[in-house]
Amino acid sequence: MNELNIKEIVNKFENLSVGVIGDLILDSYIWGNANRISPEAPVPVVHVNTKNHALGGAANVINNICCLGAKCRAYGVVGNDKNGRELTEMTKALGSAVDGIIADGTRCTTVKTRVLAGTQQIVRIDEEDTHFLSNEVKLLLIDKVKADIDNGLIQGLIFEDYAKGVLDPAMVQHLADYARANGVLTAMDPHPRHKMNITNLTFITPNRMEAFALAGDYFREGILPITDDAPLMKVGEILSSKWSPEMLLITLGAHGMSLFRKNQSVFHIPTLAKAVFDVSGAGDTVIATLMLSLLADCNGEEAARVANRAAGVVVGCVGTVPIEQDQLVQSFIG
Repeated sequence: MNELNIKEIVNKFENLSVGVIGDLILDSYIWGNANRISPEAPVPVVHVNTKNHALGGAANVINNICCLGAKCRAYGVVGNDKNGRELTEMTKALGSAVDGIIADGTRCTTVKTRVLAGTQQIVRIDEEDTHFLSNEVKLLLIDKVKADIDNGLIQGLIFEDYAKGVLDPAMVQHLADYARANGVLTAMDPHPRHKMNITNLTFITPNRMEAFALAGDYFREGILPITDDAPLMKVGEILSSKWSPEMLLITLGAHGMSLFRKNQSVFHIPTLAKAVFDVSGAGDTVIATLMLSLLADCNGEEAARVANRAAGVVVGCVGTVPIEQDQLVQSFIG
């Protein structure tokens, strides 16, 4: 894939619109230095230099889609609180439609606070409610997604499950069936705590550990070449049978990615990351880039290559960051 091809693909992104439904998360970062141990307990004392917020979970997928030049429509739930309003405003500032984000007073906005000394994460603090949505809120979300599909406002729909209670099997299956019946591509980043086994999806994108858990198998480290990785081949077969997606892309960290498709041999893409500082959010980049590339008329192998390049960029950054359009292009020609 040369410079001209990737530019042609990326140029098509601006005419695309993707809906993202799932667990919206506000990532909070506290940056500082740790030069001594607390006299109160055997823990480092972090002297705070800066604080900042970033979009995480399903919101990071939205961030990636917008930074790649496409349009996005956000569907999810936040608390009726300051963090929820900030998350919604940050999402709106990207250019995403936010009328599908519902403020629910029965839950708090999910916030993950990471404390870092230099580039080393010291601790993560989670604030969250993980109970499933009320029927009233769930129906509001479903009706909003279906209305946008009916009005032709999205060509792709991504389900982002972080096990925070927004997605349940009946809801996801209903929307997946409705989307595909209306010519909308569908994708899911599944969570092993929610073994939904959703059918009618265009693709799913678990990482290796998630894939083994979803398949009900115990985790084993990978080996190269991938064709000799019998446990991975078995897991790929199980998930392809259970979920029956058109494509199953398993991300493998330092070993790259493996693409499983019906009646075709496994396609392996080696990692292209030059350095790995932080893998948080890399899966969000993969699913966003893969969806946009497929909508831009790439075949499965081409779309997987583009997603692999995008992942190689973001893992070289500290914190949850999206892939920018020019970074993606440069990763092919630089």
